[in-house]
Amino acid sequence: MRKIEYPEPLQKGGRIVVNAPSSGVTIDWKAYMDQAKRNVEAAGYEVSISDSVWSNVQLTSAPKEMRAKEMQQLLQDRSVQAIVPVWGGEFLFEILPLLDWERLRKEEAKWVLGYSDLTTFCFVYTLLTGRASAHGNNFFDLGTTPWDLLTRRWVDVLGTAAGESVVQHSSERYQTHFSRKNPDDPFRLNEQTEWKWLGQEQNRAALVRFSGRLLGGCLEILRSLVGTSYAPVQKFVDEHCAGEGVIWYLESSEINAAEIYRSLWQMREAGWFQGAKGFLIGRARGNLDVADFRYQDALHRALDELQLPVIYDVDVGHLPPQMILVNGALAHVQVGQGRGTVEMVYR
Repeated sequence: MRKIEYPEPLQKGGRIVVNAPSSGVTIDWKAYMDQAKRNVEAAGYEVSISDSVWSNVQLTSAPKEMRAKEMQQLLQDRSVQAIVPVWGGEFLFEILPLLDWERLRKEEAKWVLGYSDLTTFCFVYTLLTGRASAHGNNFFDLGTTPWDLLTRRWVDVLGTAAGESVVQHSSERYQTHFSRKNPDDPFRLNEQTEWKWLGQEQNRAALVRFSGRLLGGCLEILRSLVGTSYAPVQKFVDEHCAGEGVIWYLESSEINAAEIYRSLWQMREAGWFQGAKGFLIGRARGNLDVADFRYQDALHRALDELQLPVIYDVDVGHLPPQMILVNGALAHVQVGQGRGTVEMVYR
């Protein structure tokens, strides 16, 4: 079995670059970006914000050629310890054919952290290179002040060395909708967090444990990669997860219950879930139900026949706060009485 390669741990004083491989931001958001920069610098890191961040035309920060060139350069730049893009968007997939993947396989592993459309890069980067990547807060989220107990763990996750482990616990409360009126507003954590075991919701005493290598991201993105050369899932599982299997973590942004079912069905029928050990499904937002077809119905129809633990309403995705989950890391999950723990081992 081939080993996952982990980037060097992010050190105090390390240089973090903020770029926009998908959408950029308009000047209206500059105060929020300035606050995020102050927060990260106060935590002890050097922050460089790319000029490309300050443009957004037809949903992208720049033409695909420019975005690809910058991403390639940053991944090859030894002075950059981590890349934390500003936020997601829609069309990051455009840069995939323009990146020199052979060259990237020869470069040292580098941390890339993000979610939403950043799934496109992080998921593919891990599959094509065997290097770990991190699904979690975008740079924009780091403007919240102070960082809550879960959000602040991005420092620990990126600061963990190969051979070591890091443990994260479920949040106490989460935010149900975007509510930042000022640049330094904290997340409005207004709803009680409860991780639920599909089919065991009424059995509060039930305890489940499972292990496997983490892989996943945003459903809307992942389904668009099915069948492409950028998502050799089975090859990756055979080479890097043999005997250990995969824990799929999945979250959605804007799709309803019917679309969630179709997405999971497509991934299942493409063979992505062969060798799976369990699922962590992030909190979904929006009006999910379609007539009498509910969110839970989608999960049951798509995943029941696999006879694996499915945990939903997990701290992953678009309703903060969220855990930082590392693609490729060996994870040990424990869930009971609405609480969850994820230990990631970097080996």
